[in-house]
Order: sequence, then structure tokens, then C-alpha cells
Amino acid sequence: QVQLVESGGGLVQAGGSLRLSCAVSERTVNTYIMGWFRQAPGKEREFVAAITWSDGSSYYADSLKGRFTISRDKAKSTVLLQMNSLNPEDTAVYYCAAGRSRYALRYSHSYHAWGQGTQVTVSS
Repeated sequence: QVQLVESGGGLVQAGGSLRLSCAVSERTVNTYIMGWFRQAPGKEREFVAAITWSDGSSYYADSLKGRFTISRDKAKSTVLLQMNSLNPEDTAVYYCAAGRSRYALRYSHSYHAWGQGTQVTVSS
């Protein structure tokens, strides 16, 4: 079973940057795509970005395109999320997730494994 461990969260001032990392314990044929989601207090979990292991095709939430960049290191079985120009509205718990296809990749129910989450707090 795939296990995911996020790291890299923390407290940052508005305008700053953070890079989140997701270590994947077992990258099998059942893990075709990796996604990042986030959930702010009192809000639903929302899609941030996703990337395919095979060819690195990337997908972003429209509102985050240009500030966030997702990448993957196949050799290290790691997925990264570079977040720039952060603002307080980006404050949330960020989750890494593994999925089997790119179908409905923006929806959390499409992913079969989740990490424990890492807190990102942006101060004004």
C-alpha cells in the first residue's frame, strides 16, 4: 500500500515562499498521478495541483496557476510543490495524494491514498 509523507510546511510572511515535499513509499503501477490538495479551517478540501509520474504532465487550480509549481523526482519518488508569493488566504493544511488515473483529477474522491498533511501558515 502506498504511503505518503509530507514535509516542508511552516510559518511564512506574506510574499514569501515555501516548498512542500511528498515522499512516496512505493510507486507502483497503481499510482499514476500525484496531487496536492489543501483545506483551510471551516472550508472544504480543494484541489491545488497534480502531476503524472510518467511524463510529468501538470495541472493546476486556475486561481493558483503562476504562483505554485508542481514537480516530481522519479528517482527519489518525491513530489514537490513550490509555492511563491504566498498570502494569508493560502493558509491551510496541505495534503499529498496518490491516484490511479488522470480522470477527475481535480476531485479528492479520485485519489486512493493520502498523507497526514502539513500545516502552512501565512502571516500578514
